[in-house]
Amino acid sequence: MTTIRRIRADEWEKVRMLRLAALADPAAPIAFLETLEEALERPAEFWESRAAGAATGPTAQFVAEAPSGEWLGTVVVLVFEAGTEDYWGHPVPGRRANVVGVFVKPEARGAGLIDQLMAAAKEYAVSEGFDELRLEVHRTNHRARAAYERAGFVATGDVIESACGTDAVMVASLR
Repeated sequence: MTTIRRIRADEWEKVRMLRLAALADPAAPIAFLETLEEALERPAEFWESRAAGAATGPTAQFVAEAPSGEWLGTVVVLVFEAGTEDYWGHPVPGRRANVVGVFVKPEARGAGLIDQLMAAAKEYAVSEGFDELRLEVHRTNHRARAAYERAGFVATGDVIESACGTDAVMVASLR
């Protein structure tokens, strides 16, 4: 039975390995704002800091862990405070939570892990006082969009232009 749980700060090496697997996926160029090459160049301190922040800070990373201890998938919830900028460089007018870094290993797809990971993300956002959870998905990433719709996300009609192309903004009500 797969367990969905928040990462621990000392698991930075597993965080790194799962991120590298995600960035090696064929969909990575339209799904992530970082390349495999960029991630490979990052020092251990970067990954240690990333894991520590996602384990205890307002940012939270959840993993799907097999009984063997292998990590099969992940989702991250980023919390943006009002008056800051998001990862696109856009001002954030009000506190908000975004889902990012969604990935399930190809061999684990189709088993409902994405649904379990998204449920953990929603539960976390509720615990942090949010009424909705937001994400952006590339307009051509049909597999991801279908998974997000299944998880209760709906397109707002807003789009964001980035180096990856056009992303549709989707939100899930947490009420």
